[in-house]
Amino acid sequence: MDSFRALNKRIVACEMCPRLRAHCRQVAAEKRRAFADWTYWGKPVPNFGEPAARLLIVGLAPAAQGANRTGRMFTGDRSGEWLYRALHKAGFANQAVANSADDGLRLIDCAITAIAHCAPPDNKPTTAEIANCRQWLAATIDAVPAKVYLALGQIAWLGMLRETRQRNWLAERAAKFQHGGLLRLAGERWLLASYHPSQQNTFTGRLSEPMFDQIFRRARELLS
Repeated sequence: MDSFRALNKRIVACEMCPRLRAHCRQVAAEKRRAFADWTYWGKPVPNFGEPAARLLIVGLAPAAQGANRTGRMFTGDRSGEWLYRALHKAGFANQAVANSADDGLRLIDCAITAIAHCAPPDNKPTTAEIANCRQWLAATIDAVPAKVYLALGQIAWLGMLRETRQRNWLAERAAKFQHGGLLRLAGERWLLASYHPSQQNTFTGRLSEPMFDQIFRRARELLS
């Protein structure tokens, strides 16, 4: 637990990507009118969840008006509504609501990290920014004893494939990203894929609630 907390402190203090840090600070200073009374977080967003989790979820990056505002992964935006509702249904969260960092939400046997810990303009971190943040993904994988890794979206899937290759964990040939894709890893570990619960996917019907719920039922089965 101490290493998890220490890692989060290092993540929050990171200043490696000037473009991202400037963007996060600008969003925090200007604010959206609906959140004018908020004091925005405006810093790199730390990992969230149980340090001893067996399920580690890997997202893309904080949302400018979501986690960049609240300071907690997937909190305060539509993607988070989908994620925590599904986690609650599957028994990985004590509640389905995620509005602020002090709303009582607690993850159960689950932790959440991201490919990039700062909110990027247009939700698109550059290749160099992803590379800068890779140290935090690697350190998170080292700190959390996960058995199932859930990649939300293709960028998270590719990021996790890089990490599994680096560790010589690939027990079978890696497949292309697809929703519901599953890859067996060494040490009785698994890499599971899902479409990201972004509005681009949920509003268009590419990702439905039953589809997303099935992912977490599959994660629960793999842990069993």
